[in-house]
Amino acid sequence: MLDKPAKGMRFRNKYRRILEIFPGFATWTTFGLITIFSFLAPIIVASFIICYDLYWFLKAMHMMIHLVVSFRRMKENVKIDWLSKLDKIKNRNWHEVYHIIIFPFYKESFQILSTTFDALIKTTYPKDKIIVVLASEERAGEGCYQKTANKIKKRYGKYFFRMYHTIHPADIVGEIKGKSANATWAAREVKKEIDILKIPYKKIIISNLDSDTALHREYLAKVTYDFLKAKKPFQTSYQPIPVYNNNIWDAPAIMRIVATGSAFWHLIESSRRERLRTFSSHSMSFDTLVKVDYWRTDVVNEDSMIFWQCFFHFNGDYQVQPIFIPVSMDTCLAETYIQSFVNQYKQKRRWGYNVEYFPWLFINMIRKKKIPLWTRFIQTYRYVEGNYSWTTGVMIITFFGWFPLIFGDFTGFSRTTMAFTFPSVVRGAMTLALIGLLVQSVISTLLLPKRPGGHSRLKYIFMVAQWVLQPIAGVFFGAIPAIDAQTRLMLGKYMHFFVTSKARRNKEGKIVEGGSDSLTLTRSR
Repeated sequence: MLDKPAKGMRFRNKYRRILEIFPGFATWTTFGLITIFSFLAPIIVASFIICYDLYWFLKAMHMMIHLVVSFRRMKENVKIDWLSKLDKIKNRNWHEVYHIIIFPFYKESFQILSTTFDALIKTTYPKDKIIVVLASEERAGEGCYQKTANKIKKRYGKYFFRMYHTIHPADIVGEIKGKSANATWAAREVKKEIDILKIPYKKIIISNLDSDTALHREYLAKVTYDFLKAKKPFQTSYQPIPVYNNNIWDAPAIMRIVATGSAFWHLIESSRRERLRTFSSHSMSFDTLVKVDYWRTDVVNEDSMIFWQCFFHFNGDYQVQPIFIPVSMDTCLAETYIQSFVNQYKQKRRWGYNVEYFPWLFINMIRKKKIPLWTRFIQTYRYVEGNYSWTTGVMIITFFGWFPLIFGDFTGFSRTTMAFTFPSVVRGAMTLALIGLLVQSVISTLLLPKRPGGHSRLKYIFMVAQWVLQPIAGVFFGAIPAIDAQTRLMLGKYMHFFVTSKARRNKEGKIVEGGSDSLTLTRSR
């Protein structure tokens, strides 16, 4: 029989459970109060909805400005020869800077990884300063990962200073199966090699990339430039703009909306540096990574978690530098539309599950007294508000905002002046919001990669028209997956890492799925 946990441990566990409940409780309480007061006090709710719609309209316009500014800056940055700019930096020898690039993979085929490596060897940064780590999973089966790794090393190993292949053991106690544990194992293994090579940690930039990440040719040079120009390079992470262009022409319209919407969000956040956090593929100092003990292996979403690890390690003196250079990944796509929708939903739910570390974050915000009080407050507020708005914003505007009209008759609301003006005000706000849709449709078209063969020029029309689906995408692939994630945490139904299956067209033009060399499946995180 197991011993009962100590009293102090029981208290801490109870406190943690309360904090796990909080995000979902706040969301469902909001929905419940709007519903109840739509019966009891519909005028108050209607007034709130009008103010809320106005707030979101102004917020949306503000975000559109940031989107345009960031897009223009990205277009300017990709035209610059960053390698030549490195030569102009005084008192810094950029030739001493090495890059470690980790590609965690599970059952991705050679074709998927070869696309990634084709992009990598086209980058302008000297290849003799690049160390590549193929980080495979033992649980994928030796016949799967070993064959793929051998083919990659044979074709591409000659281009780089070093290429290593690591195998993350299965079923390590305390780990969650996923990208984080694999990447951390790979980083620890490559550290042993770095020690043998005697390369100073402070002269290494490490990038943790998804296996389908195709780097822009200027990315590594730009990261190096910003690293050398930064006032505190070891207290900074470097975040590119993720776009999902690898297979966007083949994806269903609503998947394209979701993917492009994610890219837009990161463009917007990149121009609001104080809010920017690490996401998916990102870079940082290897010295810093070692000091914070690598990526956490017991969380589902390690990408933004690493920012908070560094934030607390440096007592709040840590930031994310936006790199206005795109890196291209896969749009969610499967063999059938239904499976594409299911996979997209599960991927978004996994992203929404970043609330998993809210208890750890909140407790550390209280304990870390060396961090200024205002910094702790504003950072906590941004985290909570971001997750709260994710679940409630679209739902209130789309559904709950109409509840006073639906349920208000119980108190005679339909006979009031407010009831007559309310629909016109809400519709007016939604009509004005179409301006934002127009801006998004234009920028999304400009973001598109070159049209591949097999697609008519007429598809550009559909690429613009597809934005009428944005409200649907916002609800079913935005708010609802996040509500699902928060509710699961609230109820103690803890999630595991979901490996998103994606597919591309083969040479015959068919959408195919699978893990062998004959197919083009990617199971990126």
